[in-house]
Amino acid sequence: MKIAVCVNHVPDTEAKVRISSDGKTIDKAGINFILNPYDEIAVEQGLQLKEKFGGEVIVVSLGGDSNKETLRKALAMGADKAVLLKDDSIRDSFAVAAALADALKEINPDVILLGKQSIDYDNSQMVGLVGELLNLPSVSVVVKLEIQDNKIICEREIEGGHEKVESQLPIVLSVQKGLCEPRYPSLKGIMAAKSKPIEEKQIPAVNSKVETISLRMPQSKAAGKIVGTDSTAVKELVRLLHEEAKVI
Repeated sequence: MKIAVCVNHVPDTEAKVRISSDGKTIDKAGINFILNPYDEIAVEQGLQLKEKFGGEVIVVSLGGDSNKETLRKALAMGADKAVLLKDDSIRDSFAVAAALADALKEINPDVILLGKQSIDYDNSQMVGLVGELLNLPSVSVVVKLEIQDNKIICEREIEGGHEKVESQLPIVLSVQKGLCEPRYPSLKGIMAAKSKPIEEKQIPAVNSKVETISLRMPQSKAAGKIVGTDSTAVKELVRLLHEEAKVI
C-alpha cells in the first residue's frame, strides 16, 4: 500500500504572534515552528497502515527550506520518503491544494491523509479541495477507520454524534484527535532521518482565489469589575448586566 501524508509547518501554539510591517502576514522572527499537530496524527495513522498492510509512507509539504524541519520530524517517526514543494509565496487554501494535488498525481497513492485542519489558519478546507482536484472520494474528521479488500469504512465526527461512511480506495481522509496517538521518534529514527534525502520540487505559482487584505490583533479585554463581595451586590450586578453588558 502506498500512503501519502500532507503535512504543514505551523507556529507553535505557545508562540506569541506578532503582525509583520506589511500588515498582511505574521512576523516569523523568534517564532518556533512545529509539525501541525493534526498532521502528526495523520503521519501516525499512515505508519500504522504501513505496519498492517506493508508498503511505504511518503510525506509531502509545501513551503520554503524551513519546512524541512517538519519533514525530518515525520521521517524520524518512520516515514520512508519526503517531498518538499518549494514555494515561499503566500497561497490561499485553493492554491495550496492545487500544488498538493499535482504532486499527489505523480505519487499515485492508495490513501492520502491530512490533519482535519491546520492550526495556523484553521480553514479545514484541504481534504475536500484535494479530493475534488484529484476526482477522488474524501472523508473529513475521521476518528476510526478499517480497510478490507480495497474497501474502507470510516467513522467521522458530526454535530451531536458519529457517522459511518463506506468507500473504495484510493481516497482522501482528514483525521481528528482520537484516531490514534502519535509516537515519539526514537533515537534510531532521529539519526536515520538525518540521512534520508528530501526530494525538492520547484513548483509554478497558482493564482489564489482569496486575498488577505489585512491582519489585526484581537482587542484587549476590558478590565474586570468587582461590584461587591456579598448578597448586597446582586442588585447592582443585575443592573450592570442589563444596562452595560446587555446580556440580560
